[in-house]
Amino acid sequence: MAPRPPWRAVLAGTAVAALGFTAVTPVSAFAADTDYEAENATISQGAVESNHAGYSGTGFVNFDNVVGSYVEYSVNAAQAGTHTLTFRYANGTADNRPVKLTVDGGDKGTVDFPATGAWTTWKTVTATVQLTAGVNKVRTTATTANGGPNADKLTDTFTAPTDGEPPSAPSNLSASNILPTAATFTWTAATDNVGVVRYEINRGGNVLKTVDGNTTSATVDNLTPNTAYDISVGAFDAAGNPSQQSNVVTFTTPPSNDTTPPTVPGNLRTTGVTANSVSLAWNASTDNGGTIAGYDVYQGATKVATTTSLSTTVTDLNPNTSYTFTVKARDPDGNTSAASNAVTAKTSAPGGAGGIPEYDKDIAKVDLAWSVDFLPNGNALATERDRFEILLVTPSGQKTTLGKVPGAVGTNGEGGLLGLAISPNWASDHAIYLYHTASGDNRIVKMTYDGSTLSSTSTPVLTGIAKNRYHNGGRIKFGPDGKLYATVGDAKNSDNAQNKSSLNGKILRLNPDGSAPSDNPFYATGGNARYVWSYGHRNPQGLAWDSRGQLWAAEFGESSQDELNLIQKGGNFGWPSCEGTQGSCSGYIAPKKTWPTSQAGPSGLEIVNDWIYIAGVTGEQLFATQINAAGTGVGTVSTLFSGRWGRLRSVTKTPDGGLWLTSTNNDKNGGTPSVLDNVIVRLKFPGGGTPSGFKLTSSAFADNATIPDKYTCAGDGTAGQDPSPPLAWGASDGAKGYAVVFADVANSGNKLHWAIWDVPASARSLPEGLGAGYTVPNQGGAKQKAMGSGANAQKFFGPCPGGSSHPYTFTLYALNTATVPGLTSSSTMAQIETAIKGASTGSVVLRGKSSAAA
Repeated sequence: MAPRPPWRAVLAGTAVAALGFTAVTPVSAFAADTDYEAENATISQGAVESNHAGYSGTGFVNFDNVVGSYVEYSVNAAQAGTHTLTFRYANGTADNRPVKLTVDGGDKGTVDFPATGAWTTWKTVTATVQLTAGVNKVRTTATTANGGPNADKLTDTFTAPTDGEPPSAPSNLSASNILPTAATFTWTAATDNVGVVRYEINRGGNVLKTVDGNTTSATVDNLTPNTAYDISVGAFDAAGNPSQQSNVVTFTTPPSNDTTPPTVPGNLRTTGVTANSVSLAWNASTDNGGTIAGYDVYQGATKVATTTSLSTTVTDLNPNTSYTFTVKARDPDGNTSAASNAVTAKTSAPGGAGGIPEYDKDIAKVDLAWSVDFLPNGNALATERDRFEILLVTPSGQKTTLGKVPGAVGTNGEGGLLGLAISPNWASDHAIYLYHTASGDNRIVKMTYDGSTLSSTSTPVLTGIAKNRYHNGGRIKFGPDGKLYATVGDAKNSDNAQNKSSLNGKILRLNPDGSAPSDNPFYATGGNARYVWSYGHRNPQGLAWDSRGQLWAAEFGESSQDELNLIQKGGNFGWPSCEGTQGSCSGYIAPKKTWPTSQAGPSGLEIVNDWIYIAGVTGEQLFATQINAAGTGVGTVSTLFSGRWGRLRSVTKTPDGGLWLTSTNNDKNGGTPSVLDNVIVRLKFPGGGTPSGFKLTSSAFADNATIPDKYTCAGDGTAGQDPSPPLAWGASDGAKGYAVVFADVANSGNKLHWAIWDVPASARSLPEGLGAGYTVPNQGGAKQKAMGSGANAQKFFGPCPGGSSHPYTFTLYALNTATVPGLTSSSTMAQIETAIKGASTGSVVLRGKSSAAA
C-alpha cells in the first residue's frame, strides 16, 4: 500500500487468543495443517483491514511502514519437531519487504516477501523451523522503512520424523469364554516410542479381527465349532511398523449342539481321465451351521481323498479300467451327509496325457523338510526348518545329517531354515545357498559342501530382510540366467510390498556374490530397490521357470484368494490394495489362477514339460495344471493326493524324471523338531519317471517336443557351453555301460553336437547341467566331447540352428564294455560315434526340436 501516516490507529500490545488446536492420536506420519489468521494475532504498528479482495478469514494485517512493526502468531504445536510455516501475503509494490522471523525470541533468519504484482494478488512463502510442543510465539518483524507485506495468514504443517522403531510384542495373551463360534482374548499392551494405534488378532498369518491401540481385550465371534486354533496378537504403530507376535494360545472350539448333516453333494461328474487318474467335480453342499468342514471321496467303499475343494483327482489307478466314485460332505461337528450320486469312469489306455503323477514310493521320514535340491550325482540336500540342519538324502532313502546352519533361529511360527539352492557351478565351487531367519533379520547365506563335508561357517550374501513370526517367504532358486531369485514375504507389514526401498513383499534377483544385477528393473534407483525383480507380493513361496524361460510364482493370500502368478520384470502384483482379483486391482498385474485361501495355501512350485505342480499347505493337496500353448495362462487345475500326506510344502523334479514331495505337518508355533513326523515321497509319471524297459526320457521336454531355450544358444545368446538337459532311462539287460550322442538330423543329416560315454552301468540318469571337462565331474569316470574347439569341446553343445526349426536326437546306447576302447580327448566326433556304435548292444532315441538362435 501507499505510505500511511503514523497517526493511523495502532493496535500495539493487543492480544487475541490463538485458535484452539485439538490433538488427536496420529494415524500417519503427517499432522493436519493448521491455519492462523493474521487478524487474530498480536499486532504492533499495524492495522486490520479488508479493502483488498482475495484474503481469507475476516481481513488482513497492513504493517505500518516503519522498521520494527510486527505480527506475532501463537502457534499451538501438537508435537515437537520440524514444522513448515507458510505465510500468505500480498505486496503491490515493486520492492521486496523482508521480515525478521523469531520463535519465542530466537532468531530464525530473514524471510523475503517479493512483489506479487498487485495488492489483490496473494502468494505464499515458507520457512522451516523447530517448534516445541505447546504454544510457540512466532513473530515476523519488518526490517525496512517500507514495513512488511499485507499479511493474510500463517499455516503450520508438522512432518513427523520417520519412525522406524516397531512396538514391543504384546504379551500374556490368554483365551477365555471359548464357545463353539467365539472366544475372548486378553493381552498385556505393547509399548512404542510414539504410540500403538492398532492390534491384529491372527490365526497363523491371517487376521481374524483388528482393534484400536487402546484395546487389550476382544471377542472374536466368527470361529468354527470343533476346530483347532492357534492365535497370536501383533501391534502396529502409526508409521505401520509391526511388532513381533505375542505368545501363541492354542485351543479347540467345542462342538455345537448341531446334529443335522449337510445336504448331499450334487452333480458328481467326471471332468477328465488319463491312464492312471480320474478327475472329479461336484456341486457344493450346504449346512445349517453355515460351514462345510470337508468332502470325502470314495472309490467303492474305500475313502481315497479328503478335500475342502469342490474337485479332486484320484491317482494311482490302472489303465483301461472302470472305477465308481461317490462323495460325502462333513460339517465341523462330524455330521456326514448321505452319498452323492455315483459316477463311473474308465481310465484311458497307456500313453495318455501323462501330466498327472502317481505315487511311486516313500523316500524318508524327516522332521520338517522345507526345501529340496539335487546334486549332480542324483543325491538331494534338504533343509530341516526347525532343526536348522541340512540333510543329505539318497534316492534309496539313506539320510545323513551334514550339519547345522550357523546363526539360524526360529520365530515360533513360519521362520527358521527355509530355502536351499545348489550352485549351478557346484562341481567347481561347491557352493550351496540358504535362506534362513537370524537373530535380527532374514538373510541369504552361502556355505560349501564338497560332497563329504559341510563348512562350519556361512558367508552372508544378502542381509536386512525383515522377519516376523509370519510372512517370511523363503524360497530361493537359480534361474536359467544364472541369477539367484528369492521370494520374500511382507513380514506382517503390508506397506513393505509397495515400498521398493524395502526388501520385503518382493521377488528379488541377485548375483551369486550378493551384488545386484545391473539389468534389474530398478537398479538405477539404488539401495534395496536394486534387488527388486517384482513387487506387490504378500507371502510368495514358489518359483519355477517354463520352457520359454518365463518365471511363475505361487503366493499365499490374506483371507480371500491365493495366487499363481506369471511374473513380469518390474511388475506390480497389487498387494495390499489387491488380493487375487479382490479389492482395488486396476493397474496391477492379475494372477493366472486363484483359489480360496481355505483350499490352497500354495508353497513350493515346480514345472515339468510345461506342467505346473504346486504343493498346497492349507488345502493339503498337490495342484497340477498345464501351461497353455501361448504360454500366457493355464488350463484346468487338478487337485491330487487330497489329505493323503497332510500339509504339503515342497515339490521338486528329480534327475531321473520324477518328483519329490515333502510334507510339513505340525509346522505351526515352531514345529516339533524332536519328532520325525513328516515324509519325503517320490511321485512318478506314467510312461516316464523311472522308465520301465530300455527307454530314454527327459523331465525337461516330452518326446518330439521343443527343447527348452535354456539348453540352447538362446539361453545365453552364445553357441556352445550350454546347460545339458536332465535325462533318465531304464536298464538294458546285461549292459556294462551307457553312452548318449546328441545330433542335429535336419534334412536327413547327422551333425554331431555332443557325446558322453563310459557312463557306469549302475547309472539310470544324467542330471541337468553337467559340468565341463573331458572327464565329466561326478559321473563315475564318464567322458564327454562336443563339436567346436577349446572350452566348447568339453561341455554340452546345445541346439543353435539360427531361427529355422531343426529336429534333434538324443540316442542312448547300451554298451558291452565299461570303457569304450580307442577314444581320447583328441578323437573327433565322428570317431567317437563310430566307436560307441561298435560297442553298442542296443539303442533308443529321444527326439526334440529347436529353432534357437544366438
